[in-house]
Amino acid sequence: MLERFFQLKAHNTTVRNEVVGGVTTFLTMAYIIFVNPSMLAQAGMDQGAVFVATCLAAAIGCLIMGLYANYPIAMAPGMGLNAFFTYGVVLGMGYTWEQALGAVFLSGIIFIFISIFKIREWVINAIPSSLKLGIAAGIGLFLAMIALKNAGIIVTNPATLVSLGDLSAPSAIYGLLGFFVICALAYLKVTGAVMIGILLITVLSMVFGQNEFGGLVSAPPSLAPTFMAMDIEGAFQISMISVIFAFLFVDLFDTAGTLVGVGQRGKLLDKDGKLPRIKKALLADSTATVVGAGLGTSSTTSYIESAAGVAAGGRTGLTAVVVALLFLLSLFFAPLAGSIPAYATAGALMYVAVLMAGSLSHVDWDDITEAAPVLIAAFTMPLTFSIADGIALAFISYAAIKLFSGQGKTVSVAVYVLAALFIAKFFIFV
Repeated sequence: MLERFFQLKAHNTTVRNEVVGGVTTFLTMAYIIFVNPSMLAQAGMDQGAVFVATCLAAAIGCLIMGLYANYPIAMAPGMGLNAFFTYGVVLGMGYTWEQALGAVFLSGIIFIFISIFKIREWVINAIPSSLKLGIAAGIGLFLAMIALKNAGIIVTNPATLVSLGDLSAPSAIYGLLGFFVICALAYLKVTGAVMIGILLITVLSMVFGQNEFGGLVSAPPSLAPTFMAMDIEGAFQISMISVIFAFLFVDLFDTAGTLVGVGQRGKLLDKDGKLPRIKKALLADSTATVVGAGLGTSSTTSYIESAAGVAAGGRTGLTAVVVALLFLLSLFFAPLAGSIPAYATAGALMYVAVLMAGSLSHVDWDDITEAAPVLIAAFTMPLTFSIADGIALAFISYAAIKLFSGQGKTVSVAVYVLAALFIAKFFIFV
């Protein structure tokens, strides 16, 4: 049955290879079941409910990707987007978490329409590659800022905006130690490096009396506090347009990049370098975002960590199905997830930040009209604590610099339209 459904022989793989690939992928991304509830809880959401929503959204997304698209690509609530949800939309802009979930839901619906009506290529190709690189790096720096803040490594300072915190404080020591351990394990290619780092810091903090052990296994917490709690009507505000666009933009390009990257690693691309069944893969991703919003979590997206599972032998959707089953099994480890302190996840956030900031190496720094908007995107996201504002300023600066330098004709209409909308947001719909 598995052979017929997943076409294992056609993909030159076996059930064993798929299971190994699934387990490997899960171990590399399982940190999200600790990080996501901790982060969204700061937005006022019930941490237990978010834990269940995270596991279920990941499991459903993986099942859709595996059974419908037949790709070894795992899904879960995305890093960066969850930080934007909490620190940008709720704590920064003052919206309720219910309205933020409504924005996530609407972004998923738009994503579905983009996938169905085949305008995805136009949207993806219309955005300059330099902006994509700058936005990816900006999200990474945004995560780094959050990590350093949560660990108390940087603190507010009225004179200088920020300054160095007390590095002798336990939270700072644990945050830095976790980062060092994760980086070392990643360099040594230890599977599950991020999760090991988080759990190590959690255990150490318990041993030295800075944290309490809440238990290991129990029945899953109630999903009721967040289930279908999204405020869609409240998300229909002009000021929320940039928020919805940010969720959509990051999810769309993150997914497209992951699909191509993992597809290339697993030799799943066709002779033209394109991914077959990309429509199904994008529909799986967008549907998972809509479902995740209904359950009570930020945007669900494809994980680049899937490349680890592909390297271990995964080639078909059976790998994603295995990941889904492991996320469902994780539902019974809620007490452990609740025992993870914020500083234990700080190292993980900084590690992900390093990976995302790596996109800056691909920027054409010799062309100032390309490099300047990249830097604006990269720096304004952490400094404004908003991915949406960083994206908006990047588009405005790109269009303006190209126009003033006589290269206006090289810019797509989509960039001008988006830049105009963002200008209207800042100066008209304030």
